[in-house]
Amino acid sequence: MVEQASVIVVAVDFEKASLKALEVAKELGRKMGAEVVIAHVYQVPMFTYPGLEPALLPTFNAEISAAAKRAVEELSAAQGGIRSVLREGDPAAELLAVANELKASMLVMGTHGRSGFAHLFLGSVAEKVMRHSAIPVLTVRSVE
Repeated sequence: MVEQASVIVVAVDFEKASLKALEVAKELGRKMGAEVVIAHVYQVPMFTYPGLEPALLPTFNAEISAAAKRAVEELSAAQGGIRSVLREGDPAAELLAVANELKASMLVMGTHGRSGFAHLFLGSVAEKVMRHSAIPVLTVRSVE
């Protein structure tokens, strides 16, 4: 029986905390003999107003998608060609889906450490992932 290599999925949003999480995931990957896979999820903003249907500028979606793809490819190349996955949608749901599809053994992600009104207003992708993940989730906070 051939044993499947372990996979660590690291969520990246290009902020300081997620880049630190990537470094932590790479170190864990080295120690565990696991492949590290970068996962980035983007959302296209929708604008709605009373009496109007949700609207997008005609080329906006394609521009955001291309920029996200370029950023992930550049980060992957800068990290030595680490495999990457790019998704559009709800960040928490998509990160959990990627981890499931890759049969990951761990998910690593940065956290901004917001609290109070900022946390209530902005929510927390890390918190949503931790609540619904079937695998361990390691959160990494960058110290500012």
